[in-house]
Amino acid sequence: MVKPLLIEIGVEELPALPLLKELDNIEAKWLNVLEANALVCDFTFYYTPRRLVLWHQEFLLKQPDSVEEYYGAPVSIAFKEGEATNAALGFARKCGVDLEAIGRATKGGKEVLYYKKEIKGKASEVLLQTMITTWIKSLSFGKSMRWGRLDESFIRPIRWVNVMLDNRCLPVTLYGVAAAPQTYLHRMWSYDAQSLKGIHDYFEQLQKGGVILYQKERRERIAEQFAVLEREEGIVIENDEALLEEVVAITEYPTALIGSFDDTFLRLPPEVIVTSMKEHQRYFPVYKEGKLLNRFVVVSNALCDDFSKVIEGNEKVLRPRLADALFFYDNDLKNGLSTQGLEKVVFIDGLGSLYEKIAREKVIAATLAARYLQVEEHDDLMRAMELAKADLMSEMVYEFTELQGLMGYYYAKALGENDAVALAIKEQYLPQGEESTLPSTSLSAVVAMSIKLDTLLGLFSIKQTPTGSRDPFALRRAVNGIIRIVKAHRFPFDIVATLKELGVNYKRIDFELLEQFFLERIYQFYNVNPSIIKAVLASGERELLALDAKIEAVSAMVQSSSFAEIFSTFKRVANITKDLDITCDLHVEQQWLCEPAEKALYEMFIEVSQRQFKTYEEELDALFLLKPQLDNFFDTVMVNVEEERIKNNRKALIGSIYKALLNIADIKEISV
Repeated sequence: MVKPLLIEIGVEELPALPLLKELDNIEAKWLNVLEANALVCDFTFYYTPRRLVLWHQEFLLKQPDSVEEYYGAPVSIAFKEGEATNAALGFARKCGVDLEAIGRATKGGKEVLYYKKEIKGKASEVLLQTMITTWIKSLSFGKSMRWGRLDESFIRPIRWVNVMLDNRCLPVTLYGVAAAPQTYLHRMWSYDAQSLKGIHDYFEQLQKGGVILYQKERRERIAEQFAVLEREEGIVIENDEALLEEVVAITEYPTALIGSFDDTFLRLPPEVIVTSMKEHQRYFPVYKEGKLLNRFVVVSNALCDDFSKVIEGNEKVLRPRLADALFFYDNDLKNGLSTQGLEKVVFIDGLGSLYEKIAREKVIAATLAARYLQVEEHDDLMRAMELAKADLMSEMVYEFTELQGLMGYYYAKALGENDAVALAIKEQYLPQGEESTLPSTSLSAVVAMSIKLDTLLGLFSIKQTPTGSRDPFALRRAVNGIIRIVKAHRFPFDIVATLKELGVNYKRIDFELLEQFFLERIYQFYNVNPSIIKAVLASGERELLALDAKIEAVSAMVQSSSFAEIFSTFKRVANITKDLDITCDLHVEQQWLCEPAEKALYEMFIEVSQRQFKTYEEELDALFLLKPQLDNFFDTVMVNVEEERIKNNRKALIGSIYKALLNIADIKEISV
C-alpha cells in the first residue's frame, strides 16, 4: 500500500552557493537512504531559501517482507559422533536461535548447516525519524553552524519541521525541533506559522502565500520577465546561467526589475562595473548594440504592488560601490604601472618574491622568443613581461582580485603602451580552463607560456608537486595550458629538451619526474584510447606538435574497419623483432634474399621508404600497404633457418619495417 508523504525542513535563509554546490547530491543521498531501507519510490526535491522539501506522491507504508538464508559448516564437521561441535554451536549463535532450529541443505555437493530467517518488513513511519536524520546529516554544505545548546551543526538553524504521511503529522524530531502540521509563507505575507489540514493544503497555502516552491517554475518566471523587459526596453540582459541559478536559490517569489546608475561611471572599464554588479549585488548587466548601458536588472524577492522603493534602494546600494571603483581607477592612473613593491610580495615560500618571479619569467621569455617570435617583437615581449604583474599593486586589483591582468591591460592602454604589450598583459593567464579562450597572438602566447613554465619549474625545484587529487598551485592546468597554446600557435616544443634548457636556472629539479608529469597530462588531454598514446610515446617522440600529429594519425587508423586485420599482421612483425636491437643500423643484403616472397617484400619496402610523405597518415597508409607482402612472407618463408647470414638478413628486413613503423608508434602497445 502507498500513500503521499511530504517532508519539509524549514531553515533560516540558506546561502546560495553552498546549496547549489551540493544540489546534485541532495536527491542522490535521499535515494541512498530509501535504498538502504528498502523503500525506493519516485520523489521530487524542491528548495527555496527557507526550506528543503521532499515530496512523494506514492510512498510505501511498509518495507516488503524478506528472507535471509545462512549456510554453515558441513554436517560432517558440525557433528562428531552425534555431538555438536563448536562449529555447529557457533553457527546457531550467529543465527540467533537454538541448535534444534538449525536445518540441513546441500551446497557445493555437500550437506551443510542451514537456517532460513523470515523478516517482516517494518512500517515506514517507524523508520522515517532515522531516515530523515541520516539524510540531513549526510548533506555537505561546507561550513556549518551550531545554535542554542545543540552540539549538532547544520548549514543554518532549523526552525520548523513538517512530516506528513497521508495528511497525518508524524512525530519526528530534528535538531531539537518537533514536527508539527504547519509551515511558513513568504516573510512579507506573514511572519506567523500557518496551520495545515493536510498535504493538499500545504501546496495551496504556499501558492497563495507568495512562495513558488518549484525552483524550475521560479527560473521560468525570471526568464519570462527578462524577455518582457528586453522587448519593452529594447535592451539585452546578459545571459549568466550561474548568476541566474544563484538568484533562483535566494528568492521565493522573484520579480525582475530594471534600475539605473549615473552614466559618469561608464568611464570605468566595463568589466569593473559588471563585477561590481554581479559579484556584490547579483545584478544582471544590460547592453544595447553590444555596449554596456548605465542600467541593470535586479531580481527582487519582495511582495508589493509598487516596486519603486525597491529599485531606488538597489540603485542607492550600487552607487557607492561604483564611486569607490572610479576613485581607485583614477588613483591607479595617476600612480601609473609599476612593479615597485612587488619585491615585498612573496610568491611562494622557497621561490622568493613576485619581483624575483618576473626576473625568472623574463629569462624564459627570451629563450622562447628566439624560437617563436620575430626579432622586432622582442622589445615588446620584454616590456609586457616587465608590466604583466604591475596591476597587482593597484588599488583596483586589491579590491577586485579577479580583475588582475585585465586592469593591467586597461591601464597600459590609457598610459600609452602599444596595443601588443597591452594585449599580452590582458591575456597572460590564458587559458584558465578547458573551455577558456587562448592567447590571440604569438607575443601573448609566449608571455602566457613563460609565466606557466616558471611556476612549473619553480615548484618542481622546491618539491611542491601535485599528489593524488591535490594540486593547490594548479600545475596540471598549467601544463594543459602549455599544450593548448603550443597546438594553437604551432610552436615546436620538445618536452625533454625544452624543460632541461629552461631548467638550468632552477636547483634540484628531477627532470624525469617532470617529464612524467607532462606525459601524464598528455594522457588526460586527448580523448582517445590510452593505449594509442602509450604506443606513440613508445616511439620516443617528445615534441608536442609531432606527438599531436602522430596521436591523431594512429587514432584514425585504429578506428578504421580494416585495423583488426592490419594489427594482427604488424603485431607479428613486432614479435619477431623483439630480440633484435633496432636502435642500430639494420642493413639488408639484397644478395641473400632467396625466396620470391622476401624479394617482393624488400622491393615494396624500399619503394615506400624512399617516398616523401606530407602527413603521418600517409606514411602509415603506405606502410600498411605492405600487409599482403608480409602475409605472403610469413606464409612461405621461414625466418629462423640454419644458415646464419640468411636468418639475420630476414630479421633485418622485418626489423627495418618495424623500425619504420616505430618512428610513428609502437603498434604492439595498442589494445584493441
